[in-house]
Amino acid sequence: MDRLKGKVAIITGAGSGIGRTAAQIFAAEGAKIAVAEIDPASGAETVALVEKAGGTAQLFKTDVADPAAVEACVKQTVTAWRRLDILYNNAGGMAHGDGSATEVAL
Repeated sequence: MDRLKGKVAIITGAGSGIGRTAAQIFAAEGAKIAVAEIDPASGAETVALVEKAGGTAQLFKTDVADPAAVEACVKQTVTAWRRLDILYNNAGGMAHGDGSATEVAL
């Protein structure tokens, strides 16, 4: 199927679990996938799985608890593929009272 042919999707937390599965499904439907993942090793695994199945994916190291990193991911995605159609927010950030933040998979 090609329901997402020509579309570009950012999927946060795409390095494992539901995010990885979503990346594979979206790619199978024709979307190019921006793998927004804090862990480069697991993100690279997702990219490899998508590409092995004939899809297109690129890893963008992203800490969703850092607004500048999220903005950079969006800019890099648009630079790479000249568009952004879908944002799948699979990971979230949690701010702590001391000003620190933690990224969590949802």
